[in-house]
Amino acid sequence: MAYPAVTFLVEKVKQLLEYHVGLISGSENELEQLMNDLSLFKAFLKDVCIRSKQDEKLREMERNIRDLVYLVEDTVDSYLTKAAAGKSSFFSKHIISLAKEVKSLRQNKVKPMLDTVTTYFVSMPIDDGSGTTAEEPSPKMKMDRSIRKENIFGFEDAEATLTRYLNEETDELDVISIVGKPGVGKTTLAWKIYESPRIKYEFATRIWVEISQKLERRHVLLKIMERFTNEDMSSKSDIELALIVCARLKEGKFLLVMDDVWTFEDWDNIRDVLPRSNRMGKVLITCRNKKVAKVANIRRKPYELRILSPKDSWELLQLQVFGTLHNCPTELEDIGREIVSHCAGVPLAIGMIGKILHDKFSETVISGRVRDAWMNVAENISMYVRNDEGDHMSSIISESYKNLPAELRDCFIYLGVFPNGYEIPVWTLTCLWIAEGFIQQREGQSLEETAEENLYELINRNLVMVDKTNLMGKVKTCRVRNMIREFCNSKAAMEEYNLFQEIKLTNEREFDPPVNQKQMYRRLCIHHHLSDFPSERLNNQCVRSFLCFYKDPIDVPREQISAILDVCHLLRILEFKSIKLTRFPAKLTKLIHLRYITLSGEYLCVLPKAISDLWNLQTLLIDTKSRTLIMKASLWKMIQLRHLKTKASIILSKKGEGKAGENLQTLSRLSPECCTDDLFNKAHNLKKLGIRGGLVSLLDVKSLDKLECLEKLKLLNDAFPMLVSGNPLIALPKPNWFPPNLKRLTLSATYLDWKHMSTLEMIDTLEVLKLKDNAFVGGAWETVSGGFPCLKFLLIATTDLVSWESSDDHFPALKNLVLKKCEKLNKIPVGLAKSLKVLVIEHVTRSVVESAREIEKKNKDMEVEGKGKPGGFKLSVGPGDD
Repeated sequence: MAYPAVTFLVEKVKQLLEYHVGLISGSENELEQLMNDLSLFKAFLKDVCIRSKQDEKLREMERNIRDLVYLVEDTVDSYLTKAAAGKSSFFSKHIISLAKEVKSLRQNKVKPMLDTVTTYFVSMPIDDGSGTTAEEPSPKMKMDRSIRKENIFGFEDAEATLTRYLNEETDELDVISIVGKPGVGKTTLAWKIYESPRIKYEFATRIWVEISQKLERRHVLLKIMERFTNEDMSSKSDIELALIVCARLKEGKFLLVMDDVWTFEDWDNIRDVLPRSNRMGKVLITCRNKKVAKVANIRRKPYELRILSPKDSWELLQLQVFGTLHNCPTELEDIGREIVSHCAGVPLAIGMIGKILHDKFSETVISGRVRDAWMNVAENISMYVRNDEGDHMSSIISESYKNLPAELRDCFIYLGVFPNGYEIPVWTLTCLWIAEGFIQQREGQSLEETAEENLYELINRNLVMVDKTNLMGKVKTCRVRNMIREFCNSKAAMEEYNLFQEIKLTNEREFDPPVNQKQMYRRLCIHHHLSDFPSERLNNQCVRSFLCFYKDPIDVPREQISAILDVCHLLRILEFKSIKLTRFPAKLTKLIHLRYITLSGEYLCVLPKAISDLWNLQTLLIDTKSRTLIMKASLWKMIQLRHLKTKASIILSKKGEGKAGENLQTLSRLSPECCTDDLFNKAHNLKKLGIRGGLVSLLDVKSLDKLECLEKLKLLNDAFPMLVSGNPLIALPKPNWFPPNLKRLTLSATYLDWKHMSTLEMIDTLEVLKLKDNAFVGGAWETVSGGFPCLKFLLIATTDLVSWESSDDHFPALKNLVLKKCEKLNKIPVGLAKSLKVLVIEHVTRSVVESAREIEKKNKDMEVEGKGKPGGFKLSVGPGDD
């Protein structure tokens, strides 16, 4: 909460001192002193971030530090805004010195806070190393066992599979893991198996231990011993207990269930007392962190418990409300189905809502107002989920949040800025996290890599759902369950947290919560129509992020856009991709603190020169249908720019003044005429590069091989107004022309002869190759042995290829093949079956489908012969086959 804010301001002051001395002239000494003060706060916060979870005084101190940092930041940024605007005017004669402002803040605010922190820090007890990063488990986490004994639903297959695992013979102690999102029923399923007659018969010794969020090794050992003796073992030391437990578990067949294992440390603390040599021993653990489950047994894949289907969810709700199926009154069925859809297939949530509906039914059935009562539940379901006293789901999510590492907390809560059910692009999410200052630099990693790691950690903790992946398995989009999103929004809006505020428009056309200048909102997410938003009521000193996400782009009057930009002059984040613009908002160039901008407009075709003044800008995305985007601004003055992205062909200013470019990670799509040696020398850290235009001139560029960090390259041949087919590439340059670490290459409309594939075959590092819109033309393609040694993914879309000849020693690493609109191809080489795992075909000939079936059969034969993994091959036949 406070740590990212302090770190962000420290970095800001560093950049001012390094790059913008002209704007802060005379204030350097005070700013350096301020940076030293902030560094002390930073050190303190890093040291106590674990303790603050248990200490209310520390939490209050952390909030006070954050609020002070916000005050300092707003003061500095307000000065910079005015100074930047007054560079060419008489404004400097009237402005109060920044040095005086900072000095006053340091003396009157910062120093007293540092004294308080220092006093408290000195009085803190020394950590003996026995502490834990987890909080005491909430009483709500102690699930009543009566819940487990209730009718559970949809676990038949899971129960059968896990019971089979428990009865399998193994060479040593067997650990079986059930993983799943909070509330999905892991504990309920484990308890049903634990209590089943078959398991009771097979395992005379059964032990159930609740780990919850804080594993205490001694508690677990004593709990296990309760099964073996009535003797009081509390006088035994930890070492004695461990030896006794290990000896008892060695003696025979047992089942130990460890419910709700949270961390690697939890597992490490107990596994040394488990006798690995006991082949008859079984350990069943439930956890929400897939990584922990994998560590517990690297040889057995964790059993992932899925959410209920809509059909099963509806049937479970009926059982919860009416005690039986098919007993729901007809007039309630539609609203009941709507309500259950909000529960996202989570059995625990359905149980909570079912209890509420049952009570409403009992209370109103005589008066005949049941439907009204149920509709009220539907409208306020998120409130019930959050506020009902029996809300197990909310407490589980809360405990998951409390157990997150400090660097993940803001990242997690920030997920609430997206609307319900929104498909969140990973690229967008990670860029926003970076721009907000949530991502701390790790040694040897880019900020983007760290942000992506954070996302995968949240996915592994079952707090984020994977929505779409590419065929290489990388996550492209993700989603957040409604109830988790509601938790994030509730937490974010709390006064002591104040991360962001979602503004809603009620049916009475009022804003909830009210928008007025007294509110200290730092980040706003608006999901209703922006035309209604009262921007004049905003506190212009506070709003730093303005986010609008809509499923479909909307029109907003130009005056409203202008009014918002007038008020939010300290803005850092502007997410306007779903707002249709007719021109680039001129006032945007005055918002010098902007770090992230996304804009959308069919005819946006010029980026004004003044964008160069946005020295903090990291991400600029322009969604336009224009073929070209003329950038009058100097790319080389934008020191912090990391990502410049559009589908248009970017034409850079020829006046390349400035020394920026070091931070550029993404540049797409660039005009070939702008691809000069000078550009690539400056932007030598590029990782993703897209080029669009007449590619013939690109072949003269000799410095692509200097881009050692470049992993992804897209080349789109587009020689407007000439027809692309009339401007083909004659040949490809030699393999050493390409970047030395290139992994992903896309060619589109290049109209190359298939014989030139021999060049690409020799790029050793290439893992993904996409050939689109007649990238290669001609009737025949014959591959050679030793080519494409690392290629894992090949896409061919739209080609006149007829004959493709390849042997089983070609494409040795190919796992994924996608063929679309290959309407003349006669067959797929059967030799590819040896390595292929996924084959997707669409709009192909019947003979291609037949050869695909032959490849599928060959894979199944290899499975039968033990040469392939069962179920390891997948064939997808799409529309359009003859």
